[in-house]
Amino acid sequence: MEGDSFSGLGNGAQNDGRVLQTFRKSFVQVQNILDQNRLLIREINQNHESKIPDNLSRNVGLIRELNNNIKQVVDLYGDLSGNFSKIMDASSEDNSSGSRTGHKRIRPA
Repeated sequence: MEGDSFSGLGNGAQNDGRVLQTFRKSFVQVQNILDQNRLLIREINQNHESKIPDNLSRNVGLIRELNNNIKQVVDLYGDLSGNFSKIMDASSEDNSSGSRTGHKRIRPA
């Protein structure tokens, strides 16, 4: 989600499918990471409760992995937010330019 998929937005309905597909892909990525985090947290808790030194030392790596996953989720949501803002800006520009031309509001007397 480097933004390439969103270049040229505001060109009409032809981009809607791509936009939705990109959003869907991003949300699937986020959900997969969150599912993985749930498993990591479960394993971290089990290792902590076991009080076995090897398991406790393993938690160091698991917690690092968990932190990296959280950073990825934050980045994905940041990209989604930025791209959504671009879409909304492009959409509002399209609606404000051209949709009112030639139409006058008639006021009742």
